[in-house]
Amino acid sequence: MKYIVLLCDGMADLPSVQLGGKTPMELADKPNIDRLARNGEVGTAKTVQDSMKPGSDVANLSVLGYDPEVYYSGRSPLEAASIGIDMKDTDVSLRCNLVTLSDDEPYEQKTMLDYSAGDIDSKESHELIAFIDKELGNDRLKFYSGVNYRHCLICTDKPVKLGTLTPPHDISDQQITNYLNANQDGEELIDLMRRSYPLLSRHPVNKARVSRGLKPANSIWLWGEGVKKPLTPFKEKYGISGAMISAVDLLKGIGKLAEMRVIEVEGATAWLDTNFEGKADAAIDTLLNKGDDLVYIHIEAPDECGHRGEAENKVKSIELIDSLVLSRLLDAFEGKEDFRMLICPDHPTPLTTKSHTNDPVPFVIYDSRTKQAGVDTFTEKTAEATGLYLPKGFELMNRLLGKYSRLT
Repeated sequence: MKYIVLLCDGMADLPSVQLGGKTPMELADKPNIDRLARNGEVGTAKTVQDSMKPGSDVANLSVLGYDPEVYYSGRSPLEAASIGIDMKDTDVSLRCNLVTLSDDEPYEQKTMLDYSAGDIDSKESHELIAFIDKELGNDRLKFYSGVNYRHCLICTDKPVKLGTLTPPHDISDQQITNYLNANQDGEELIDLMRRSYPLLSRHPVNKARVSRGLKPANSIWLWGEGVKKPLTPFKEKYGISGAMISAVDLLKGIGKLAEMRVIEVEGATAWLDTNFEGKADAAIDTLLNKGDDLVYIHIEAPDECGHRGEAENKVKSIELIDSLVLSRLLDAFEGKEDFRMLICPDHPTPLTTKSHTNDPVPFVIYDSRTKQAGVDTFTEKTAEATGLYLPKGFELMNRLLGKYSRLT
């Protein structure tokens, strides 16, 4: 038996005026997903408890079968693991985004124009982060380059006071004033962000970007603080081997900490230009040729579209997953190999808010050996209407592995 998780990051949504009162899942042409939903087990799961922030870190840990209340200690340690940073127990790590803030106003009054600095590429961002580390780093503070706009700051031995740090994708098009710390606990971090603005604004990389009509990466934004915390190896926890396929450091870091095989796919990005077919082919190869039992295929594109409020692109991202990823998986396995597949988002990313929520997510579990009375089409509403609800999202993995019978 082979197991596949097709994780469509942020796919779930709310009815949108941009889409005539429908959700992207309702409008998307997704014949393969819908066919599996007609013959599978469909319901909803609470991947992020109300006591926790609805980040992709918490939600993906949950879908992978790790109770976040036990295993979660912050987002950035997961990304640090992917980058290859060997954190000490006394270290604190922070996510360091390169962002685009508005011009002219004092720093505290600027607006978050783009949480990804116009999807800056890794080559340019690495040069900027190396520059920031030279100018702002010291014996306690070290900046590390990641992928595209996603980077890391490690505070060693004598951690900075953290205060309250807000993800930049949650404050798109908003003035940052209210999202800087209201107390003095985070002043050192705010000062780093404030000092980064004039340094980055004058950097040749950003001057060249502006001349090409691109958004400058004119500030760092620190958030997602955490400390090192180990994960029980996936094979030890579930008795099967697992592989992780993703374009983002967060998921690669989770995979590494869980001692899963982390597979790099050439051309994999976090956007609509990702190598969809390459991810599918890598999943097929690791299951059929490398001997792995489970593969976790993480696709970021729906989430990015949600954060940007790009309704048509979010619909398109779901259609591309269906036509370029799922179709290839089904061609490779159906009628040739027994398999069970879980398809779900980790959390909703509504177009109306451009940020994550902790609402339950729809899921379908399909078993190639059996057929169940599912739903005609896989949407948020049809999944909820089945009445099947998992209040603990981390039980989805056991359910995929067939360790639970259908709830009544």
